[in-house]
Amino acid sequence: MRQMWRYGQEAAKQEYGAAAQAGLRYSFVEGAFAAVMAGFTQEFFTPFILLVGASVRQVAMLNALPNVTAAVLQLFIPAIAARLRSRRRMICRFVLTQALLLVPMAAIALSGRNMPGIFIACVVFFTAGGALATPAWGSLMSDLIAADKRGAYFGWRNRTLGFVTVGSMLLGGAFLHGMKRINPFYGFALLFGGACVCRLFSWFLLNKMYEPPLEQKPEHHFTIVQFVRRIRESNFAKFVLFVALMSFSVNLASPFFSVLMLRELQFNYLLFTMITLTATLTMLVTIARWGRHADIVGNLRVIRFTALLIGVVPLLWLVSRHPGYLFFAQVASGFLWAGFNLCTSNFIYDAVMPEKRTRCIAYFNLFNGVALCSGALVGGWMLPLLPATCGHKFLTLCIISGILRGAVGIGMPRLLREVRPVEKMHSDELFFSMVGIRPLLGADRRTIRY
Repeated sequence: MRQMWRYGQEAAKQEYGAAAQAGLRYSFVEGAFAAVMAGFTQEFFTPFILLVGASVRQVAMLNALPNVTAAVLQLFIPAIAARLRSRRRMICRFVLTQALLLVPMAAIALSGRNMPGIFIACVVFFTAGGALATPAWGSLMSDLIAADKRGAYFGWRNRTLGFVTVGSMLLGGAFLHGMKRINPFYGFALLFGGACVCRLFSWFLLNKMYEPPLEQKPEHHFTIVQFVRRIRESNFAKFVLFVALMSFSVNLASPFFSVLMLRELQFNYLLFTMITLTATLTMLVTIARWGRHADIVGNLRVIRFTALLIGVVPLLWLVSRHPGYLFFAQVASGFLWAGFNLCTSNFIYDAVMPEKRTRCIAYFNLFNGVALCSGALVGGWMLPLLPATCGHKFLTLCIISGILRGAVGIGMPRLLREVRPVEKMHSDELFFSMVGIRPLLGADRRTIRY
């Protein structure tokens, strides 16, 4: 709690004073409940649909349709925000929608009936609710936090709440493992029901957050067509294209790791959860460190370094499928994704003025969501048609995904420019500083809280 107060006081914008600090505290507690909800849901939708006998292509639909629906709905966010005239009100309405959609999911699990289509529909609208709240939440939070503290604050916040998510996922995986002997459907029903209760607490606390005033002017409005037309000269538009291409390349294979582990390698729920969480835990351990480095060397420097190596991640699964080795592969994955995910989010806050953030985040989510959906659908279509590598067709898909990730990671970041003054640092210096072998260039070691 003391650390939460200290970070809130350090990161809050001075012009909003105590109101900003109180808003960050409410956000932190709300985030804890949201983290539990995420831990009880995000990694267990695919295991549940596999339990009811879903095919590989239905798994692809489960991962694709929520993303494309959420992406298309992003087009309506600027109009919704203008009509509601309150980012907080917008956030709360869609968070409540998320909570209520967990009720039919729990009911489907409780019934034990084979209804993958209805379950997928529930997940689609559940994901859409979260996606519609995200741009307004990002805009509101970035207004509360000083620009030179965002990397440190979000790194600390994501790490702390991430541990809550991990603990919830471990609890959920252990609970499902135990309920498998009794009735696994009841286990999923209780898990989704618990997630619903947590999201309702989250909604209650969001209603108490402070919302800084935000003046909207006609010159701040621009359409999706105008955004696309500026893709050649706009640094932010090029950034959106880069992240979308990376998301497509990643999601060719990403949705099907669960299929490999649960169906082909026959891992139980507990082992599946532990391997999945290894990457998440690594992200949590390293994300605050990435954030402090990004505040000094720039978000783009971190993005270039991590994007270059993310293509190697799926290729690591070709070496071995032994659980002990997969833990090592997941550590490498978590280390890279921690820096990439944090800095792509923070780059948006740096590159876009406050009045345009909600709209720009919505357009970013639109392109990224379409890319995620396309990747999952193309991967699901390709998987049955591919030849096997090391006895598994999925590993061939990993090779394709890795090659595409590498091409995007090498080529696209060269077209982007940093949007604020930062220290110069080579990739090897950044790596050695991240692992603690060398102090961060341009900063006294005592000023960096590892």
